[in-house]
Amino acid sequence: MTTAFRRPSDRRVSPIFVGIFAVMAVSGWAVWTDFAEQTGFAVFLFVTAAWIVSLCLHEYAHARTALHSGDISIGAKGYLTLNPLKYTHALLSIVLPVLFVIMGGIGLPGGAVYIERGRISGRWKHSLISAAGPLTNVLFAVVCTAPFWLGALDGVPMPFRFALAFLALLQVTAAILNFLPVPGLDGYGVIEPWLSYKVRRQVEPFAPFGLIAVFALLWIPELNGVFFDAVDALLRGLGVSEVETYCGLDTYRFWQEWFGDQDTGCAMIR
Repeated sequence: MTTAFRRPSDRRVSPIFVGIFAVMAVSGWAVWTDFAEQTGFAVFLFVTAAWIVSLCLHEYAHARTALHSGDISIGAKGYLTLNPLKYTHALLSIVLPVLFVIMGGIGLPGGAVYIERGRISGRWKHSLISAAGPLTNVLFAVVCTAPFWLGALDGVPMPFRFALAFLALLQVTAAILNFLPVPGLDGYGVIEPWLSYKVRRQVEPFAPFGLIAVFALLWIPELNGVFFDAVDALLRGLGVSEVETYCGLDTYRFWQEWFGDQDTGCAMIR
């Protein structure tokens, strides 16, 4: 006889996630206290760990919303453990998003959870499941920028301030990209339940290439400029200046000093 009850282990937080969270906490403390001689390396660990934590929470939000919407298979797939290795594929979920952060300073939407949509009824539920992930990035961005828009920066060390600004940049870019109504992204998932069956069938073959198309378009200088102008405008509205996000990226890329890259002036601000 089978039951619909999930084993407690299906919801137990993964030790992998706990380890990543611990790295975020310890490295954040090191940045705040200037404990490490290599502040840039501490910022790198803090931002990277925090970014992975946000990726896990993004996918967890999808899974948790799907569970409460009727897909009771979610727990058995390990999506409620916050284990980043459970979200589709480690390369797509973690490695590529982190590489994009290192190379381009942009929040790449990563990972996915397989939801049995047939178990869920109601278009609003399907839309909410898709929206839950990027809304987590929005919440993360609000938390990261809270000291800025609350005017509570007194006593906050400059390296930690820069790290928060850069992390906020990643969250804003991830939220914007995820909310684009492009097949394969969460934004399309929000509107898909409201489209006709014919339109959904016509669009379906393009879903695997949606993200690739978006990033190909971002290589076009004019579109790239428009995108980052929008990101900067949102961050300024949250009290974060372009200088702070730039210095956050500059501090994050600590290895630039090893190759004798020209000083950008952020070290003087720090």
